[in-house]
Amino acid sequence: MEYAAQAKTIWNRNFIIALFGYFFLFMSVTVFFLFPLFLKQFNPSLSRIGLIMGVHSLMAIVVRPFFGRLMDIKGRKGISLFGIALLIVILPGFHLISDAGVLPLILRALTGIGWGISMTATMTICSDLAPVERLAHSMGIIGVAGLISSALGPLLAEEIIRRFGFGALFNTSFIFLLGSFFCILLTREVIKLNHAGHFHKPKHLLNFSVIVILLISAMPVVHGAVRGAVINFIALFGKSIPLERVGPFFVSFSAAAVLTRLGLGGLSDRFGRKQVVFPAACLISFNLILISQVHSFWLFVLTGLIGGFGQGLIFPALSTYIIDILGRENKGLAISLYLALFDVGMGFGSVFFGWVSDLYGYRIMYLVAGGILFLAASVFTWKAPSS
Repeated sequence: MEYAAQAKTIWNRNFIIALFGYFFLFMSVTVFFLFPLFLKQFNPSLSRIGLIMGVHSLMAIVVRPFFGRLMDIKGRKGISLFGIALLIVILPGFHLISDAGVLPLILRALTGIGWGISMTATMTICSDLAPVERLAHSMGIIGVAGLISSALGPLLAEEIIRRFGFGALFNTSFIFLLGSFFCILLTREVIKLNHAGHFHKPKHLLNFSVIVILLISAMPVVHGAVRGAVINFIALFGKSIPLERVGPFFVSFSAAAVLTRLGLGGLSDRFGRKQVVFPAACLISFNLILISQVHSFWLFVLTGLIGGFGQGLIFPALSTYIIDILGRENKGLAISLYLALFDVGMGFGSVFFGWVSDLYGYRIMYLVAGGILFLAASVFTWKAPSS
């Protein structure tokens, strides 16, 4: 697979349009961060809520590697549009939910499939439209669009729910999907397709043992698991303290992550991937422990800031590490595998940490999450090869 001549600057017209497509797609998902509050009215267990929220990520895992490989062969744009169209078709079904039983589980599973396809393809489209030598920086900027939506989505959702109810929330998600579809429709492919479908295996990958490969894979899984503990349960935790509003947590989290990625997103391009991953993971671990001690609104907001700073550092470094390991000629597959591993963590982490919450409460859950991430980051830094 070869790449056509690419723009000399990240901020070219096609990149900006594709980035808006990614942003609108992410907005359609982040307004669902408050979906657990909708489920809570049916009095399910926390583990049930974790299962319904987590199955979205688990289904994305199934489809991402296949469609990631397909993107390198057939191109990104058509696959992105297919995934978004699937979400558009499924979303009206949320209006039919009347309990926390089978229907929300099925709908979340189906949207997970659409999300796994569309998000991977759209992210890869954006990275294709940026200069090759600024890969980590461009991945950081792409992540900024997701982070801004992570702040605005829950804040917007809280206001919509307060004023108009959950039905309006589902309609808002639908509108964002339409916006994403038309933005991606306006972008262009910049790759010469690998119609032969060959996987170009990097020579250094041949030297890795199975244990090393598992170790490399474990880091995004654990990161995804603790991220799921924050995203899927922080609204319920905030209400249990009790706090009147939880939206400001997402705003502070995303603001810190955005500023970090814009200012420091290219750190791993200069100093190495592992040199950034470990301190970022330590910061996130510390923040999870701090969350377990929150009793006031302002400390709640502060944990959002600290967590966002750590997230802003770890995502571009860890995702680009996986791309380096698999080779940039296999970037579609590499991004899809990274996101699939992350979603493995998000999915199983939601169920596991929901179970821990049922048994011991939210505070113990966040302590456990912080300890697990610190242990995983320490082993990764010690044993994983440099990219």
